[in-house]
Amino acid sequence: MPTKEIPQAPYAIIGGSSTNSLKFPEDINYPGVKVLASYESFTTPFGDSPSFVLFELEGRLTLTCVMHGWRPGVTRADASRQIFWVFQQAGVRFILSEGGVGAISHLLRPRDLVIPNDYLDFSLRKDVNIASGYLCIMREPFCPTLRQVLIKASEDLPGKGRVFDRSNYVVTDGRHFESPAEVQHFRMAGGDVIGQSVAPEVYLAREIGACYGRLELVVNYAEGIVTDWTHEELKDIFFEESPLAGRRLLMALKAIPEESTCNCKDLRKPTLLRDRK
Repeated sequence: MPTKEIPQAPYAIIGGSSTNSLKFPEDINYPGVKVLASYESFTTPFGDSPSFVLFELEGRLTLTCVMHGWRPGVTRADASRQIFWVFQQAGVRFILSEGGVGAISHLLRPRDLVIPNDYLDFSLRKDVNIASGYLCIMREPFCPTLRQVLIKASEDLPGKGRVFDRSNYVVTDGRHFESPAEVQHFRMAGGDVIGQSVAPEVYLAREIGACYGRLELVVNYAEGIVTDWTHEELKDIFFEESPLAGRRLLMALKAIPEESTCNCKDLRKPTLLRDRK
């Protein structure tokens, strides 16, 4: 049965494809991590939420969920609404999110780590909100403070790939992969990597006044780039890289400063639109 009472937690981690093959954070065996509670779901205005785990790392109460809340019978838009409504009720201020991406840039190769600094949204999930009344300015979509802790965690624990500290993330809808013609279009538009989960998360984080940072694992070349990917290689990368991906998230969580000097809170303003009846 869904739970009505949502615990207070200033921190959150949204798991994606890079950590989907393990139980996070329990399987990481990271020093200082203590799992406090598991919740099957919470009741939200947008339907019952996905499951959450509440854990503590050196006093930092953190809510986490798996695979962006995507699950059968729930639209991806509603999954995001449910997650961020829970975050809003929990008082979440800092959100780390991760995912697997395809490489559009010829400079990238599978197993590289990318911390995006901007995005291009070609999805159809733009009009997804949980509360009205705000003008969300996307001038600096990814929190610079969270980007720095993710960059450092990636450089300290790089795995088999290289670390790229900036990129333009192209958002598409999925669940299918993109066509070669679409990928070339996105490449000419300035895209470096391509994935399906930054939007609407990046909008909803700004809407609830939280800082949001992303860590991407390159899992394949996008269609028409360098060489065709194989399902077997994709599977190997997901399973081999998961423990490192989870560890990087916990390293970054531990390193978030108590007081951020970012401008994220100032990029949410009262709407200029009046409610006309």
